[in-house]
This record gives sequence, structure tokens and C-alpha cells, in this order.
Amino acid sequence: MASSADVHVRICGQEIIKYDLEIKALVQDLEQMAREQDRETDRLAILSETENQRRQMLSNQTAWRKANLACKLCIDHSEKDELLQGGDYQSTRQRKVTKECLVETSSNITESLMSISRMMSEQVKQTEDTIGTLATSSRTVLETNEEFKSMTGTIHFGRKLILKYNRRELTDKLLIFLALALFFATVLYILKKRLFPFI
Repeated sequence: MASSADVHVRICGQEIIKYDLEIKALVQDLEQMAREQDRETDRLAILSETENQRRQMLSNQTAWRKANLACKLCIDHSEKDELLQGGDYQSTRQRKVTKECLVETSSNITESLMSISRMMSEQVKQTEDTIGTLATSSRTVLETNEEFKSMTGTIHFGRKLILKYNRRELTDKLLIFLALALFFATVLYILKKRLFPFI
């Protein structure tokens, strides 16, 4: 039973190391994504999420170290007890109790490691989901930005057309005014020649 527990502890340890590396890589991906943001608010939001993930990672590492330390202390304590005990019935009985205690402690440590492993697995999934959400959000912002640029171009073109039509309207009014002035001048000239030819 002790050997299978040892194997289980080793497997949990390997999983924890694997998740720890994955989380570190995902945190670095978040930091890279933050550096690539154009808007300051997006950059700060991603950096805040990165800091939350980093704190959770450090908390998991602390729990992992505590579990390792507890295991080492328990092993050291049991080895010390075995060395100090004699060969009589009482010492045999105490060794049996110590072994049972060691198996129970090992089981508790294994449970603790499995719990840490589960927490780290959840953190990996949560960080991956966060990165996916942020990537989607970033794509949406870029698409909106492109649409905004397109609309700005259209508005700018429309403004130029309006200015052009306003200039043309002003020119048309001026031409009409000049044509009317010429017409009235011609009418007055004709009337003057007909009605007052001697002037």
C-alpha cells in the first residue's frame, strides 16, 4: 500500500509540475497580449487579469511546498523514531503504530497534492478561457476599429462632396445674379433708346 501511495504521490507531483509550467506559459501569453493592445484600458484590464493569475499560481506553489515539507518532516520523524527504539515488543508495537501513522499521513498528503493538482488544472482551464475571451474581444475591437476607419473615410468623402456642392451653388447664384443684372441692364438700355432717343 505504501509503494502504491508513493507512486500516486509521484504522479500527482508530475501533474502539478506540468500544470505549473502550463500556467507560467499562459501568464506569459497574457503579458504578451497586454503589450499588443492599442487601448490603455484594454492593456490595464489584461494586466490586472495577469496579476490575478500570477497570485493564484504563487498560492498553488506555496501549498505544494507546504505539502512537500510536511511529507519530509513526517518521514524524518518516523526514521528518527525507528532509530531510537529498541528491539522489544513495545518498540515493535510503536513501529507498527508509527507505520500506520505514516501511511495515514501519506494518504493525507496525497489527498492534499491531488487537491492542489485539481486547483492548478482548473486554473489552467480558467486562464485558457480568459485568453480565448480576450482574443475574441480584441478581434471585435479591431473589426470595430476597421469599420470606424471605413465610416470615417465615407464621412470625409461625403463632407468633400457637400463642400463641392456648396461652392457650386454659390457659383450658380453668382452667375444667376450676373445674368439678371445683365438682363435688367439690357432692358433699361432698350427702354431708354425707345422712350428717350434724344438722351
